[in-house]
Order: sequence, then C-alpha cells, then structure tokens
Amino acid sequence: MTTPSDFETPNVPTWCPGCGNFGMWRALRTAYAELGIPTEALAVVWGIGCHGNGADFTRTQGFHALHGRALPVATGLHLANPELTVVVEMGDGDAFGIGLGHFAHSCRRNLDMTAITHDNQVYGLTTGQASPTTAQGVHTPSTPGGVLEQPVNTVGLAIAEGATFVARGFSDDVEHLTGLMKEAISHRGFAVLDVFQPCVTWNKLNTHAWFRERVYKLEESGWDATDRQAAMALTMSSLSDMSCSPEACRVPIGVIYREEGRPTYADGLPQLTGPLWRQALGPRDITKAVAQQS
Repeated sequence: MTTPSDFETPNVPTWCPGCGNFGMWRALRTAYAELGIPTEALAVVWGIGCHGNGADFTRTQGFHALHGRALPVATGLHLANPELTVVVEMGDGDAFGIGLGHFAHSCRRNLDMTAITHDNQVYGLTTGQASPTTAQGVHTPSTPGGVLEQPVNTVGLAIAEGATFVARGFSDDVEHLTGLMKEAISHRGFAVLDVFQPCVTWNKLNTHAWFRERVYKLEESGWDATDRQAAMALTMSSLSDMSCSPEACRVPIGVIYREEGRPTYADGLPQLTGPLWRQALGPRDITKAVAQQS
C-alpha cells in the first residue's frame, strides 16, 4: 500500500512561499497514493517552468523534458510501455505556447494518459512575462502596453480537439483537486486537468483571493458533464476582465466534459501487447519483411 510520503525525495521544494504549486504537489502525492499506484509503475514527465522543479522532489519514474516538449516524450513512454501510468505536468506557457501543437494532437489522438497544467497565467520562472493564458490588456514586463491577444481557451481547445476528459481545478482547494486528479488519472483516454495555480510573486491580479471569491464547483450545480455542446459553451466564458466583481465573474471548477468508451490511440495498435522490451527478448525472423521491400 502506497502513502503520499512514498512519492517524496529528500529534496525540499524550492517554490516561493505561498505558491500554488505546493497545493498541487500535495494533491498529486495524495492522488497517487489513494489510487494505489506503485512508484515504479508511474511515469511523470515535466516540462520547463516553475512546476518542473517537481522532478527534483517527486519519487517516481520520470523525465524532465524540454520546454513545450513534455507531451511527445510522454507519448513515447506510453507507447513503449503501455503498462505504465503516464502523467504529464506542464505550465501554461509550456503547454499552450511552444507546446500548443503537441497539445492539440495529443487531444485528437486520445492517448491514454493525463495532462495536468499549472496555469498561473504568467511565465513565473522568467520574471512574469505574459503567457498564452494571460488576460487581454494585462500589463507585464513583456507587454508594458497591455496584452493584445485574447487568452487561449485551454479547456475549450481540449474539448474541440477530442480529449475525452476535461476538467479544471484550483490549487487552494486541495481536497477537491485531489479528487479531480484521481478521476483524470483513472480515466481511459486523454485526460486534461487545467489547474488555476496563482503565482504570488509575479501575478498580482489572479491571486488566491481573486479565485476564492469567484470559483464554484460544477458538481454542486447539477452539471451534465456528458453534454459536449454545453461544455463548449461553458468554456467560452472569459477571465479577461480582471476588474469585474465576484458576482459578475463566476469561475467553474470540476469536470467540464467526460466521454467514456471512445477508442484510444493504442487501441489501433494491436501489436502493443505489452512493454516493447518484453517483446524483443527473442530473435525475430525478418526475412519476409526484407523480401517485400526488394
């Protein structure tokens, strides 16, 4: 039986005091333990960003990938050993900037793995520049005149491109977030969990208090997560107006969309009967294959 401490290393977290990553780290360790996943059966891939420090103090099989390239690495791990539980941790700039193409294609392939984004709406590791999820008009070191683009609709994109589990969480509500993580990891198909994770150092707008006043849980409102059209409509609500009142800006968290039973990418590869290394134990006769090419 695993416990949250089984996923800890002797290294101490180095995030800023108050960073939302602490809540996410606690929720993830608890989710892994409550799901009973052995550390050797769990593979976590981190991108580059503040979240990537988790590679130093999370005890599991893992890989610290390049910026924006966590999903291709995780895809390779998943296909090379489909017996592993594969989780990808990415920042909002990591996933929806340079990694946006990988994200869209992973959704449409319906790979059987989980993508969790640490969405603090800035590039927190590099002094708070605007990220793809920064609200329009916000002033940052890289946008002194205000952000010109609309923010990426992260969860809407995931639904549109074919992810079969799409949810949003908030790092302050660790118990609720733990439940969402367990659902995402247990889902068969590509699961996306976008987590609002306030950056206390660089984002003075989307603070812990700002979200606490505005988030509400979908499951408490009778939400039907199987209605794809309703889910898409829900994702069109914007966080672009940072001056709006808590009554005017309601931010839903919970499972937005869920679809069960759709074939995964690996279902179309019947040759994946297990880890590739196990299939390569004996010699193979490739005479016929060579003959066909000559």
